[in-house]
Amino acid sequence: MTIAYRPTCVVVALLLLAGCARQPNANAPALKNEMGQLNQRLDYLNNQVSALMQQNALNAQSTSGVYIYPAAQTAAEVESQVGKLQVSLSPIETEANGSRTLMRIRTTDNQPLTPFSATVDWGQVDPATGKPLTADALSQSIVVPASLLPKSDAAIELRLSGLAPEQVGFVRLHDIIKISPDSPPPPDAVKPLSQQ
Repeated sequence: MTIAYRPTCVVVALLLLAGCARQPNANAPALKNEMGQLNQRLDYLNNQVSALMQQNALNAQSTSGVYIYPAAQTAAEVESQVGKLQVSLSPIETEANGSRTLMRIRTTDNQPLTPFSATVDWGQVDPATGKPLTADALSQSIVVPASLLPKSDAAIELRLSGLAPEQVGFVRLHDIIKISPDSPPPPDAVKPLSQQ
């Protein structure tokens, strides 16, 4: 009698193994898709960390301005004639002849912003080193004038012509000069949104 059960056990065992072998194959596309999403997320985080490290390294060496790397998605601080400022960018969007973003500038101590003018540069970064390619950078003047209602922050719309959003590797705010009645800002300077 035991001889009759052995072939049946072998057949059942083979069927179970065949069923187990087919089970992972049914989940393979879902696992592959999940792995692809995880790899994309990991690449995104690696790019963000690299950009943040480069932004911090440049700002540690800078004495006259501040670099912001859009990929870092992190504000940066700068000491200036008008006090310590925190500068950040909104996500960069496509525009007809390039890109646009909002530069948010605020005082770190929540005191009203002192009127100032400055220059904003933007451009690409070297893909190998992550350093700004300043030779091809573009620039524009901005101004934060005196406000009737003093505020601790300003939002300035920047039109970053010549580059698609994914090409904008850095934005730099520099030459921050306190505005006094003796030194009016350039007439073509971009003003905060609330004062345009």
